Amino acid sequence: MGDPLSDVVGLLQPSARVSKVVSGAGAWRVRRPATGHPFYCVLLEGSSRLEVDGSAPIILREGDFVLIPAVHGFTMSSLKEAGADDVDPSTVTRLADETRRGNPDGPAESRLLVSHFVFGTPDAALLVSLLPRLVHVRDDQRLSAIVQLVTEEAGFRRPAREAVLSRLLEVLLLEALRSAGGGAVPHGLLRGLADERLASALRRLHEDPTKAWTVEQLAGEAAMSRSAFFNRFRRAMGVAPMEYLLSWRMALAKNLLQRNEIGIQEVAERVGYGSASAFSTAFTRFVGLPPSRYAGQDAI
Repeated sequence: MGDPLSDVVGLLQPSARVSKVVSGAGAWRVRRPATGHPFYCVLLEGSSRLEVDGSAPIILREGDFVLIPAVHGFTMSSLKEAGADDVDPSTVTRLADETRRGNPDGPAESRLLVSHFVFGTPDAALLVSLLPRLVHVRDDQRLSAIVQLVTEEAGFRRPAREAVLSRLLEVLLLEALRSAGGGAVPHGLLRGLADERLASALRRLHEDPTKAWTVEQLAGEAAMSRSAFFNRFRRAMGVAPMEYLLSWRMALAKNLLQRNEIGIQEVAERVGYGSASAFSTAFTRFVGLPPSRYAGQDAI
């Protein structure tokens, strides 16, 4: 059957950008504005406070992992409050192997590995909207091992480095997201997949997105009545079943058009439309421009 989570992560096309070690001493603080790009960090030593705009503060301890699929503004800081005689908490000092925040001369009281990366798909916003706003995983050995592999690969210029990093980042995202899955996450794909009945329907939809699905058919895959399935799906996913199907088909279409390897008729067939004209109408309504313009090619 289809695997919705790996489908979404694969379509995001993650690639490495910047990874570095940041240490903090005394009272320290770093503020980052909203960028919309993905970010993760691992607390290697000590503790710190993370405050993401719109979310409750989190106290991070050694071994904790945090993923923000699309960065909102956030502040990372020490647990210690600045005193009158302390160094300005925003002070930045470049040391030999790391960036120091706070007191440049004192011993490090916390140390973090931070990484900013990017998603290559033009449809990142749509796909990210299916994921949690913030993922926080405590002391997961598998995740730590993958982070170590990503860090080592990023530090060397070896053959196929970019390809290996992209695959490792996909694995990292998958491991982080499934570690955070369950009913406690906000509406979106993880909550849908945590519901056994909805997961059956989601897997079938991803396995065969070209099928002319109806709500009744998807409800049958979930062994539920139409109305019960519709309401349960919308509560868990945040969108109605047919809205999700359309969004997923358009995400697939955008990926195919971006690659510019096949004509619009074949793209239409691969995402469940019987004709190029029907697909073009749906695509234009959803995206705001026709597929031929989106692909940068002549209409076929």
